[in-house]
Amino acid sequence: MPLWRRDLHALTGAYALDALDEGAETRRFTRHLRRCRTCRDEVRRFREVATSLAFEVAALPPPELRERVMAAAARTRQLPPEVARERRFRFWLPTLPTTIWLPRLALATTAVAVAAVVVLSVILSGTSQRLNSARTQSQAIAAVLAAPDARTANGKVTGGGVVTVLLSAEKRELVVTGTKLAALPADKTYQIWLIGPSLVQKSVIRSAGLLPPVVGGLTSPTLASGLVSGDILAMTVEPAGGTSQPTTTPILELSLASKTTKATKATKADKKNQADKKDKKATSKGHTSTT
Repeated sequence: MPLWRRDLHALTGAYALDALDEGAETRRFTRHLRRCRTCRDEVRRFREVATSLAFEVAALPPPELRERVMAAAARTRQLPPEVARERRFRFWLPTLPTTIWLPRLALATTAVAVAAVVVLSVILSGTSQRLNSARTQSQAIAAVLAAPDARTANGKVTGGGVVTVLLSAEKRELVVTGTKLAALPADKTYQIWLIGPSLVQKSVIRSAGLLPPVVGGLTSPTLASGLVSGDILAMTVEPAGGTSQPTTTPILELSLASKTTKATKATKADKKNQADKKDKKATSKGHTSTT
């Protein structure tokens, strides 16, 4: 029965006691000793023990010793000595032809490189998408700032803080920022709403987005669209991720109508009242002259 290389490590004790079969088994283990330092050290220690036993005083073992030894041998499995992994790798690698292991090594290296490129591409792709999104939002905010009809409105927040709104009725967009706002827990967020008139009901409430987390009392600019004439900006505290409709009492209600618009409406109302008065006077004079 041929011996495998891992079996040779278990023959150190038999070799130290000259108990191996003469011939191929002894020659193969002798060749193995030339390249296995672990087995050479073990054989040397076994021979030292065997030599010291020769000088010991003979004594009869107790009768039960044999039974204990046989019982222990039956339940104890002999293990080969540990061999350094790099040493074993160095033994078998040169024995393989380079035409076999070199292409395999190149293939494995290529696979690792491809995997690294894929991972790096995914990371860079996500970073690029975030940069593009931030750039697009910055350009949209800049467009609102540059709009001819751009104006600002401020409103105080219940509990502390101020919300500043930059809006353009022409673009139907607004930019919302918060200052001196209280920081919220991780499971809460500030959500802004646009409340405007509706033909079907008294008013309609539309979500305008979530404010970014408060850092040092400030929030980054938030761009919202869909502004309609007569809208009111409201803000509530909602669960993280936001809701479709407000679930708490608004802590801010800010009218987005301009003073010019209000003055124009008042002027039109005054003119209408004056016209009505003139009509009444004319009607009264006509009735008097007829009489």
